[in-house]
Amino acid sequence: MAARRLRTASGVATPDAFTSLRWESAGSGPPLLLIMGLGLSGGAWWRSVPTLAKRFRVITYDNRGTGGSTALTYAYTTEAMADDAVAVLDSAGAEGVHVYGMSLGGMVAQQLALRHPNRVHRLVLGATQPGGRRARVAEPEVMAFFQRRSELPSDESAWASVPYNYSSGARGRHGARIAEDIARRLAHPFDEQAYRAQLCASALHNCYGRLTRIEQPTLVVHGTADRVIPFENAEMMAERIPDARLRLLRDCGHLYPTEFPRVDEAIGDFLEASGV
Repeated sequence: MAARRLRTASGVATPDAFTSLRWESAGSGPPLLLIMGLGLSGGAWWRSVPTLAKRFRVITYDNRGTGGSTALTYAYTTEAMADDAVAVLDSAGAEGVHVYGMSLGGMVAQQLALRHPNRVHRLVLGATQPGGRRARVAEPEVMAFFQRRSELPSDESAWASVPYNYSSGARGRHGARIAEDIARRLAHPFDEQAYRAQLCASALHNCYGRLTRIEQPTLVVHGTADRVIPFENAEMMAERIPDARLRLLRDCGHLYPTEFPRVDEAIGDFLEASGV
């Protein structure tokens, strides 16, 4: 509950008359927007917020259809989700921010940097991919699971996802931490319609040809044991984004903050180097 104790402000962004996006902020300093991945609310950043909020005003939010956010329709693209993020920034009174997106959130972060470059100072892309035909896709078994996951009961789907979201080493060493993650996740179950819409947005995402246009200093972070989004995507993005830095986390899986929490300090160092 550390992230909730750190909360300093909250609000609701309304990108249109039929949509409300719930956001929270914690800490003080340069603003940092965190964008979470598939089906998860902003509360899924609970491990990272306490560390990052020591240096930044950390803004988290629930994508439409997750957590406390609502919308008339969830049929969406990563471009439109990036525009949602801008609505959150406007509501939170943050003109220019650092941006850290993870998984689907990293795809949204790419679009945000490209569509609204004046709003993004520095960029962190975690456990994500560029889209397009050149992107490296997961094994068929993994793809099949995430396509049918929303049809399973919440507790069953959460536990069934463990072999895909965490490395084999983490499952052996950090069982208690994984159980904490799942308890948090089950407290905020995802909406099946929103999950499927986000899954579709992920499948349609394609920034590969435009990555060379990203001008913001960028850090790409990825676990080498990621089964959901293979780490070769990180290498591909780091090669295409001008002067991007690449941080590969040896033997870490998709949800690397659980397996290697010290990465948040390294991410903070990278963002703080801008002096914004």
